[in-house]
This record gives sequence, C-alpha cells and structure tokens, in this order.
Amino acid sequence: MVPLENSNYLFIGCFWVSGKYKNQGHGKKLLQEAIKRAKKDSFDGLVTIVGKKKFHFMSDTKWLLKNGFEVVEETTDGFVILGLKINKKPFNIKIKECVKNREITKKGVVVYYSNRCVYSEVYILTSLKEVCKKNNIPLEINKLDTLQKAQNSPTLATIFSLFYNAEFITTDISVCLESKFTKLLKL
Repeated sequence: MVPLENSNYLFIGCFWVSGKYKNQGHGKKLLQEAIKRAKKDSFDGLVTIVGKKKFHFMSDTKWLLKNGFEVVEETTDGFVILGLKINKKPFNIKIKECVKNREITKKGVVVYYSNRCVYSEVYILTSLKEVCKKNNIPLEINKLDTLQKAQNSPTLATIFSLFYNAEFITTDISVCLESKFTKLLKL
C-alpha cells in the first residue's frame, strides 16, 4: 500500500481510462462504482495520490478535482493526497513521517519499487543496473515486497520512485532505459 496514517478511506492506486474512450463517461462510471464500494464497506470516502504536475502511474489530478476530490495534504516534492468524502466526517488522512522526514542521504541512484507494475523489476534489475554500472553511479535498490515496507517507505509512489543524490527525480519507470536516464540526469 502507501505510507498514510489514520485512513478509513478506500485507496485508489491508479484511476485511468484509455484515451481512445475519452468523453464516453467511463471515468464517471468507474468513479461511481468506487464510491458504491466505499459506502458498502463503510469507508469514509476515497483517497488517492497524484502529482501537482502529471506523474507517471498516477491518476489525473485535474479530473479528480473536477469530480469532487479535495486536496488533503501535499509534499514538498510534488505529491498530493486527494480525498473524496462520502460522509460528513473531516479528513483524517495524514502522510507518515517517514515521507515527510525522508532520510535518503546516499549519493547516486536510490530506487523504491513494488510489483504493482509487472515491468518494474525487469527494468530495474536489467536496464537500470546496466546504465548505472556503465556510468559508475552507485545504485541502491529497495523492493517494497511487504505491506510494512510499503507503509514505511520514504515515498508515496510505491509503484516506482527514483532518487538521485537524495533528490526525488521521477515515477517514470522508463527512466531505467539508458537514453532516458542519461537525458534526465544530464550525464
């Protein structure tokens, strides 16, 4: 899951409809089903993680805000917690301290990932390892393979997050490819 506290909200990991179905109402239908499920299971509402700007593997911030979600909390590196209430209770969702007080100090590339994307491990263990080795860049790989590890991770993007010299860089897994990696990190 993700490092959030006090959440009696149904978590939406990725809310996405293919562009070829744009303006056909599929997103609204999908959102109504999620709301129905949250009510059925006695959740206080829905919650998701998005970016202030578009992040890969994250839902569309503008669309969710247009459809009733509210900003609950933000991080300094551009992540936003959005919530949709289905009752009158105030939001009680909080980002855990492990994200707010991130302690990534290692030089080089530090990556956190889970198997929520079937390509994560392949890209990281092959392409990213090779490109870091080729460029003499230290690499630390952290697989979030338990609920506890994911809930205690220093990033809200538990599907894939790449840090370079302790700075958050991206959630885009294609950065593992040499052409994107060297361009993004300006090597």
